[in-house]
Amino acid sequence: MQKCDKCQTPFSWKKIMKSFIWTYKPIHCSNCGTEHDITIRGRLAFVLCTILPAILFFNFLSPFENFVLTFGIGMLILLVGTLVTPFLVTYKSVR
Repeated sequence: MQKCDKCQTPFSWKKIMKSFIWTYKPIHCSNCGTEHDITIRGRLAFVLCTILPAILFFNFLSPFENFVLTFGIGMLILLVGTLVTPFLVTYKSVR
């Protein structure tokens, strides 16, 4: 999990997820108040773990004729990717 560059306080999973929901909103350290922005590499990790696997499954890898089953598995892939992403993204402090 990502930590503050200044005081090494780890960011919570919830704080990182809120950052994603509000279009990559900066994260403020709860201990020292330092502002951290998501890096381009972090944005790429978010897309590669969430959106890309779901799109690939829906368009190319879906072996099912049943739309509900295909949609359900695609949403499961999206959910798993979303849950893993906060461990992979990187933030840097704004100086």
